[in-house]
Amino acid sequence: MQKTKRKSTSELREGYTTGSCATACAKAALIALITKQVQKRVTIHLPIGKDVEFLIEDCNMGDFEVTCSTIKDGGDDPDATHGAIIQATVSWREDGEIFIDGGKGVGRVTKPGLPIEVGLAAINPVPRKMIQTEIENVLKHFEIEKGVNIIISVPDGEEIAKKTLNSRLGIIGGISILGTRGTVVPFSNAAYMASIVQAISVAKASGCEHLVFTTGGRSEKFAMSMFSDLPEVAFIEMGDFVGFAMKHCKKIGIPKVSLVGMMGKFSKLARGSMMLHSKGSQVSFEFLASIAKECGAANESIVKILQANTANEVGEIMRELGCKTFFDKISEHCCKEVIKHVEGGLIVSTAIYSMNGELLGKAENIDAY
Repeated sequence: MQKTKRKSTSELREGYTTGSCATACAKAALIALITKQVQKRVTIHLPIGKDVEFLIEDCNMGDFEVTCSTIKDGGDDPDATHGAIIQATVSWREDGEIFIDGGKGVGRVTKPGLPIEVGLAAINPVPRKMIQTEIENVLKHFEIEKGVNIIISVPDGEEIAKKTLNSRLGIIGGISILGTRGTVVPFSNAAYMASIVQAISVAKASGCEHLVFTTGGRSEKFAMSMFSDLPEVAFIEMGDFVGFAMKHCKKIGIPKVSLVGMMGKFSKLARGSMMLHSKGSQVSFEFLASIAKECGAANESIVKILQANTANEVGEIMRELGCKTFFDKISEHCCKEVIKHVEGGLIVSTAIYSMNGELLGKAENIDAY
């Protein structure tokens, strides 16, 4: 596996992107093609400014081409591509150009809105630049003035892609070759937010003017049932990043959004929290009790709410009372807090579901706070 500095066991270990792996394989394969010697290790320069050595698992020498492979090490990041074999096949071309394309297991772009043109292999701009630069440096070092073909492949890429959102984004046939830093930061908020931006951009480019945001896979399932007339690309998992997602929608001109989730996170949103992670915001039982009181709940129920342990428990109390108005009020607060956060310019709807898929309450098409 790729070499990394030893870290304290209390730290999360960084890994390397598919873009870095592809670059390492391409460089190793070109050196092998030139020297006719099997390559076992190769060092590349990452965008963050450091040099890293990669282990080459296999170097298959042919008469006219060389294929090198490495195993993608995602570190402690929960990445679908961790452990995948990344390959690069390199051969000469006579026109002096450096041509980079995707082979087996690398997806191809079929929808606009991504940083790659429709029809090209899903190898993002930074990895393309990394490969280009390393190849140019090798050619310069050996004083060679030929062109080079580089085909990046991932043998299990098509299967791995089923665990990603690639098909929804219009990337068909495999995974994407990604990375802006060269390293994978474990549990990176920046990476998750980048995926939200990409999903919104693809939806916008596909002509969607109404997007549906969910906090997870279960709520997305409920959302797709609720908005069955919308295309799949209109559904986006925002996770905890509701404020970020809504501001980006306004920024690029999405006029209408719907939020679908459950009591736990939406009880926080209703009170104005735009980051819904448990570490970033807490449930206010006093706030929920005030809404329940406004909806006519008896003192006995108010006491139960104030003594509850979770927002879902509060939801159960109100559901058993048959108080749909409570959930409608929470939904309305969610809409108004979002509009307040983005300072207007969005039409917002919210729907709250139970864990088993029961629609508890909703507020529709609110455009003012």
